Amino acid sequence: MSARLTRWLAAGLFGLVVGTVASPPPLAFAQELTRKAKTKIAPLYPELARRMAITGTVKVLVVVSPSGTVKSAKAVGGHPLLVDAAMDAVKKWRFEPAADDSTGVVEFKFQADH
Repeated sequence: MSARLTRWLAAGLFGLVVGTVASPPPLAFAQELTRKAKTKIAPLYPELARRMAITGTVKVLVVVSPSGTVKSAKAVGGHPLLVDAAMDAVKKWRFEPAADDSTGVVEFKFQADH
């Protein structure tokens, strides 16, 4: 193999690796869920997080079925001590029926009581 071909292949492979690492994940483009919620359940503030005064926003990517139930949910941001509470709450939400699945991000804000 010639040195020129070797350099060309190495540059191509480097470009593939860099391109894969540098490209943003599909979740980065997720929009706020626009489908109207009929029933919203507030998350329970975890006691440990409350004692530690941990606050913040948890973002959950949800897929809502045509019937209005949450088909799947995945945390895409937030403090680990707050994520489970947000996930438990959003799975109980109910949305208006629609023709197709809907996908978007729901945000839960956790603030310490003063």
